[in-house]
Amino acid sequence: MKSRPYHHGDLPAELLARAEQTLRERGSGALSLRELARDIGVSPAAPSRHFKTKQALLDALALTGFERLAAAISAAQEGVGETFAERLDAAARAYVGFAVTNAALLDLMFSAKHSPQASAALGATAHLWSEQLLELIRDGQRRGEVRQGELERVALPIFAALHGYAGLTVSGLLPPEVTGPGLDDVIASALRGCRPE
Repeated sequence: MKSRPYHHGDLPAELLARAEQTLRERGSGALSLRELARDIGVSPAAPSRHFKTKQALLDALALTGFERLAAAISAAQEGVGETFAERLDAAARAYVGFAVTNAALLDLMFSAKHSPQASAALGATAHLWSEQLLELIRDGQRRGEVRQGELERVALPIFAALHGYAGLTVSGLLPPEVTGPGLDDVIASALRGCRPE
């Protein structure tokens, strides 16, 4: 049997892309470094040069997922108005859009960040997106557009509503005619809950 060459353009990126595809199509249980190597066309040992174990691959996949989520929220803030309502609307739509498009990845991201084996890099990156939303709320408080109070308590109903709405959408529990206007309603409710007393 002829051995396959190790040389590959960007093997870690290719492994992560293929792993994400497998995750989306068949779940994390179907992920195997050997199978990924075969699919990509490299030797069975090649992936271990970058990811020593399947868990290392999953952690790297979660880390890149958190980076992409934070980037999506940042990009959504470009070109929107200055008000808290406009900025929250854009951030909420970015979060829900990412969550719905990447449901299996999001599940992995949240389970990986709570693992006792999670790396320090994953732990730090996991908080980027929530820090963005907390800063948005903090800025709204400074500007008098958001009620005063402990930041996490003001933020919790927003986070819960967005995550819950995304979960309902992904699970198919929302009828299609409710999905679009439903997000408008969730955002409007979050904004009402944030108004200064």
